[in-house]
Amino acid sequence: MRNIVILAAFAVIFLYSCKSEDLKLDEKVSESVEVAGGKVEGTLEDGIYVFRGIPFAAPPVGDLRWKAPQPVQAWDGVFNTAGKFAPSCPQQKMIPGADQLEFSEDCLYLNIWTPAKTTGEKLPVMVWIYGGGFAMGSASLAQFHGDELAKRGVIVVTVGYRVGALGFLAHPELTAESPDQVSGNYGLLDQIAALQWVQKNIETFGGDPARVTVFGESAGGFSVSMLCASPLAKGLFSGAISESGGSFGPVLEDSVRFVDRILPSQAVQALQQGKLALPHDIQPYLQPLRTAELKGEDFAKRMGATTIAELRQMPADKFVDDLSGLMGGFWPVMDGRVIVGDQYKLYEQETYNDVNVLIGTNSDEGSLFAIEAESVEEYQTVIRERFGTFADRILAAYPATTIEETYTSAADIFRETIFAWPTYAWAKLQSTPGKKSKVYLYYFDQPQPSSPRGAAHGSEIDYVFGHLTGDRTTEDAELSDIIMKYWTNFAKYGDPNGEDLPEWEPYNTDNPSVMLLKDNPHTTTDLPHQDKLLLMEDFFKDLRTARGE
Repeated sequence: MRNIVILAAFAVIFLYSCKSEDLKLDEKVSESVEVAGGKVEGTLEDGIYVFRGIPFAAPPVGDLRWKAPQPVQAWDGVFNTAGKFAPSCPQQKMIPGADQLEFSEDCLYLNIWTPAKTTGEKLPVMVWIYGGGFAMGSASLAQFHGDELAKRGVIVVTVGYRVGALGFLAHPELTAESPDQVSGNYGLLDQIAALQWVQKNIETFGGDPARVTVFGESAGGFSVSMLCASPLAKGLFSGAISESGGSFGPVLEDSVRFVDRILPSQAVQALQQGKLALPHDIQPYLQPLRTAELKGEDFAKRMGATTIAELRQMPADKFVDDLSGLMGGFWPVMDGRVIVGDQYKLYEQETYNDVNVLIGTNSDEGSLFAIEAESVEEYQTVIRERFGTFADRILAAYPATTIEETYTSAADIFRETIFAWPTYAWAKLQSTPGKKSKVYLYYFDQPQPSSPRGAAHGSEIDYVFGHLTGDRTTEDAELSDIIMKYWTNFAKYGDPNGEDLPEWEPYNTDNPSVMLLKDNPHTTTDLPHQDKLLLMEDFFKDLRTARGE
């Protein structure tokens, strides 16, 4: 059996090498192309070739549940990707459009939109990683279809990755059986496997493996950040775009949820009862492997399992239905392999994948995640409990004299701690004098019908992909056009600027300005909420000091 496995591995390597050597750069891209594993068939739609559901790894089922993604299994004949999308990974059906999706553990597939006519065009490639708190999401949502971006001269790839317990469960047994003595981070390993697949196969679709930009939002943005610091992702991409995500918080060595530090107590109670529409346990903290293993042991007990073998026999729906597990926040782990340390410190030590980045946040990120306190007094009490010696400064910066203000202040605290401060820390650390790569920082502030205080979390995605829906204006369409130009220029040149666009200067710590993405005006502006960002910088520095870091 061992010899058979070795021969199978060599067969996969042979398939890769043959494809690379036999590729003729003047061959036409068509509905039927050869990739690792066999031939796939797509369809030509409005001048763009579309390939739905190409397998990039073996199905992570049975004994492969909670293992690193394995090489794709070869198939006979033509793998038809012209029809419907492949299944999405198992999850709570909370994302908009989930009712239209199919779900299965066999979910490691990617989708491609390419405008290339020949394999030698060397077009830039944009690889999208979806968000969803590492608990949900899909590469197949209409919101993420790459047709409009592809019309601007780039290849768009959207990738599926495991989420929730299936993607991020750490457990001592899993660590012991791993050849690398780690567990968790399977979802991140899926992303890395997809990027490796792109490196080996994208020329077949007219792409340039030397010009791959990875981009994502929310948990996808956190993923992009983590990939920028992972040694396993080195060389897999030449640029990165992170929308509302950055993993620069300290490492959490206990199981206290970060959300407990910033939300009113009834919000925490609502989370525990599974009453809110989204998993609100998004946190900028990483946990060390041992802490994550302890949480994994608790999860196994909750499932009624005493061994990993028993867990592997259970249907995936049982894990998905566990709301306490969902709200407990399966999250990437500092395992020493995929994630090798505290990312803030890694950047201080210049230990990261040094590529140009385009990063930013939205003006009203936190409103999606906060609710009102029962009273002003409760809000003040919770802030004092959560922020300790920083409470007076937090209350001065985020005051509340009415019930309504407890909501807006909690929302703004969430905006700063979860999204804006990590992004600011990223920009600051990567743009200090002497750094080679450039940082382009944005602030999306386009008013949204559903968010009277500004741009809600995730509201920029429709503008990025050019799929505006609902009651949109001509100004919205024009802003979407500008954003798509910036994003695709960055993928093409490592610089978002172009002749017909407002000039976007790289971020500079001596002159901290950002590109304001708003229909009027869209221009550079001073760093928004700088006083609050500096307050959070002090808070996180103090938190690290208190933890002996």
